[in-house]
Amino acid sequence: MTDFTVPVQIVPFAGGTAWLVEDHSLPIVALAWSWAGGAALDPAGQEGATAQGAALLTEGAGPLAAVAFADALRDEAITLGFGVGRDQFEGSMRTLSDALPAAIRLANLAMTQPRFDAEAVERVRARALAAERRALETPAGLARRSYMAAAFPGHPAGRPSAGTAESLARLTVAEMRAALGRQMRRDGLLVTAAGAIKPEALARAAEQLFTGLPAGAPALPPALPGFTNFGQRVVPMVAPQSAVVFGQDGLLNTDPAWEAAQVMLRVLGGGGFASRLMQAVREQRGLAYGISAGLDLMFRRGMLLGSVATENARVAETLAVLRAEWARMAESGPTEAELADAVAYLTGALPLQFADSRRIADGLLTLRQNDRTPEWLNGRSARLAALKREDLAAVAKRLLRPEQLSVVIAGQPVGL
Repeated sequence: MTDFTVPVQIVPFAGGTAWLVEDHSLPIVALAWSWAGGAALDPAGQEGATAQGAALLTEGAGPLAAVAFADALRDEAITLGFGVGRDQFEGSMRTLSDALPAAIRLANLAMTQPRFDAEAVERVRARALAAERRALETPAGLARRSYMAAAFPGHPAGRPSAGTAESLARLTVAEMRAALGRQMRRDGLLVTAAGAIKPEALARAAEQLFTGLPAGAPALPPALPGFTNFGQRVVPMVAPQSAVVFGQDGLLNTDPAWEAAQVMLRVLGGGGFASRLMQAVREQRGLAYGISAGLDLMFRRGMLLGSVATENARVAETLAVLRAEWARMAESGPTEAELADAVAYLTGALPLQFADSRRIADGLLTLRQNDRTPEWLNGRSARLAALKREDLAAVAKRLLRPEQLSVVIAGQPVGL
């Protein structure tokens, strides 16, 4: 399927440009927007301030308290939300075409006049604290938290984007408001849209959506430092199974070998039951229910990251198999058949990522966040088809270094 294309229009508006995929087959419009920054802009000791502020944007704005604001969205069948990642702050909406003016008005009200009512603040805080406790009560959550802290000590990538129990408990409304003020600005915007809207109408909607925000762009998040190869660490936790997070340094999203690395890693750990890791760990030895590995993109760099959970007594054997498969791929790369299967899957799955207005707007936003162009998207199938086995073998040899594989095990692994 090398002829799949997405008809992206570039729409200028006061303050930036929007990407639009116009489709009038259904009377639905989806918009997505983002700024660089996210949790990386939280000051030390105020981790979670941006995430808490974002969660409160739909908990009442202007004259509308939380219930009234929710009713206004529901009455017009509007979906509106905000989210915070490690290095991005995002907003999105989906609405019927006729309700677009109301959706724009409510979204703008949320961003420019959030209420921060005491009851809403404490409810959102309690929800975040409960989520934080749950994350640390499981081996998987503890392993991931420990892994990132060890890989990126002293950098925002190494701390939880939603905050810690300690920081969440002491955050003030003033600190949450300040976090939003640093983040939601009139400039530095990336905007995408899909559905039943004309370019000129999208330009007007975008200008109205961000009216009233402070001028200027948010500060850029700090660049990701070099990955810290920390070897193998055990985080003791009483549990019948251990959770393992493993990985190593990756490559920039602008690296010419990016797509070759994606295909190679699908063969190694991202292809479900067809992947080498799944075959070696589950199918041949029954060591775990599942195991996966791939590129985790953050701060414009893709880190090699994977995970597996297994009985405490079988962790050592699982790690030995993992390292052996890591080394085998590094030594010889995939086979021609594995390459063909992975390319066929990735090429066939591409249209599914743009199957409705919400997915289209979200997918285009992800591309913009990673400095892609419409031409890059529309040439992807052809580039995948042009990959050779030698390309994948070269990137495997370059990236997969078994001696640098860093591992965190949370649980009670036997013999480690």
